[in-house]
Amino acid sequence: MVGRTRYDLPLSETLARKFAALDAELDVRVLATARRVRAPDSRFRLYRPLPLGPLEGAAFYALLPFRVACELRRSRPDAVLAQGGQETALVLLGRALARSRAKIVLDVHGDWRAPTRLYGSPARRVLAPLGDWLARVAVRHADAVRTISGYTSGLVRAEGVEPAAEFPAFMDLEPFTASPPVRLPEQPIVLFVGVLERYKAIDVLADAWRGVAARVPGARLRIVGRGSLSAVAETLAAELPESVSWTPLLPAGEVAAALDAATVLVLPSRSEGLGRVIVEAFCRGRAVVGSRVGGIPDLVTDGETGLLVPPGDARALADALVSVLEDRALAMRLGAAARGAIEPWLATPEDYARRIAGLVEDVCT
Repeated sequence: MVGRTRYDLPLSETLARKFAALDAELDVRVLATARRVRAPDSRFRLYRPLPLGPLEGAAFYALLPFRVACELRRSRPDAVLAQGGQETALVLLGRALARSRAKIVLDVHGDWRAPTRLYGSPARRVLAPLGDWLARVAVRHADAVRTISGYTSGLVRAEGVEPAAEFPAFMDLEPFTASPPVRLPEQPIVLFVGVLERYKAIDVLADAWRGVAARVPGARLRIVGRGSLSAVAETLAAELPESVSWTPLLPAGEVAAALDAATVLVLPSRSEGLGRVIVEAFCRGRAVVGSRVGGIPDLVTDGETGLLVPPGDARALADALVSVLEDRALAMRLGAAARGAIEPWLATPEDYARRIAGLVEDVCT
């Protein structure tokens, strides 16, 4: 399994369950990056980020084919699961360098055009043509493509390729299903959980909230997340201290508690593969106000489990939030329907592992 994910070792309880389930089905090795390593784990070959500041990402991608080639020669896997189009193209190059026969599976979790346009520094846009080309090479030349939603399947089919499998990414929902949902709070509260990057449209939410705060006295917005646009959340909280709070990071159990304390979840993304936090909100019986983009409509049915608005439209987002915050009966109806819509997403780690093993078996036979 190859990706730019940053791991802590030993693994968190959630990831330990995931890899224990995978270990029961497959002999798994992981090539990724290290955030913090307190105990070695023979399954993981983790590289520490190079101290190059904004160029650290470029260094990771430049070295990836050679690191993959070394790992292919060392462990001789039957298949490589690579997350992301650009990464998969470089894994294909690594396979060629190693002269390996391992099958390459591309994992598509979202729009491969987003990382160079809607994440990190605006300077990334210079790399957009190269990133797009690498992703198209990956889609067309990988031995198989796995998608996570109808939206991501549509992206792959637009390139003339049929996905070999479609099933969600691993989601540990135990903290969100351990107890029944609680009643909506008396105070109208909106919760945002996500990385503070352009693709999550925290800037659009900030513009919308200024209007909501003026129209709904007592309403509060809680922002949970960090990223290159953290200053947007910090500025909004300083400007409207009575109605906005910002928390850079929360553990999963505390996210569940934050959802319980909220009236509705907001997800105003410009791009979104699936939106795991939507499923988490549904588990806690909370509706979602989100943008009609990417995989969000695969989960949220407008008027039934939430409200959808055009992406980037701060006024429409504000109107939708006001509708839910001012109409408690509407919020309760949408939340109850959301809780009833989670059944297809309640897969166990063992279910996920069996699907991954089945995909590998299919591509290798």
